[in-house]
Amino acid sequence: MTRRLVLIRHGQTDYNATRRMQGQLDTDLSELGREQARLAGEQLGDLGITRILSSDLSRAFDTATIIGEQLGVDVEKDSRLRETHLGGWQGKSSAEVDQELPGARAKWRHDATWAPPGGESRLDVADRARPVIDELMDDYDEWDGNAVLVVAHGGTISALTSNLLGLEASMYPMLSGLKNTFRSQLTARPRYTPGSRDALDDFQIRANSINGAQKAPTPAFTPDTVGDAQWYLDGWNMG
Repeated sequence: MTRRLVLIRHGQTDYNATRRMQGQLDTDLSELGREQARLAGEQLGDLGITRILSSDLSRAFDTATIIGEQLGVDVEKDSRLRETHLGGWQGKSSAEVDQELPGARAKWRHDATWAPPGGESRLDVADRARPVIDELMDDYDEWDGNAVLVVAHGGTISALTSNLLGLEASMYPMLSGLKNTFRSQLTARPRYTPGSRDALDDFQIRANSINGAQKAPTPAFTPDTVGDAQWYLDGWNMG
């Protein structure tokens, strides 16, 4: 069985609209942001979402609440899903940061190991957020065949997606520019290990369906395989 993960960015805030850097400042959704969240809930209705987790920052939690009300799913807060801490940049406009530290924003965006003064790097964010997913994989058996929704922030989703895919730090910048209420979608499957029971079962299933009459199902996760899942990217910046 597969496990699907949907990572969606919060709706627009006034800081987004005026190109100010929020980081972990607790900002509210704009009216447009609330409407974006409502529309996102409509789009997500057929994905089989059975659980919703959210950053505890208001812009993400309010987005998650609007979506959750439409899907009939309660929202759980987790502070580990917060946005990248931007240190001394928080609250400043992009233009102000560029004036104070020319080239620094470009360095930050293109180097996952680099952090703003007093802030976090993309790798720091990935290390903070990844355990949320690992704990779900271990504890949430009902995930099999269903989807979990995580409502968070652009930087967090980029870092977490890159980490789940096992990308090298140099590749993290490929996943960027996530729009408000757009999403990353991934699927987890048991990792293929030649000679393992799951691999042999998978081979037999596919051999039995070689004529295309039946789609070959994926072997189920077991306690031995759930901790070493293989993640696949189904889509990035999906709206």
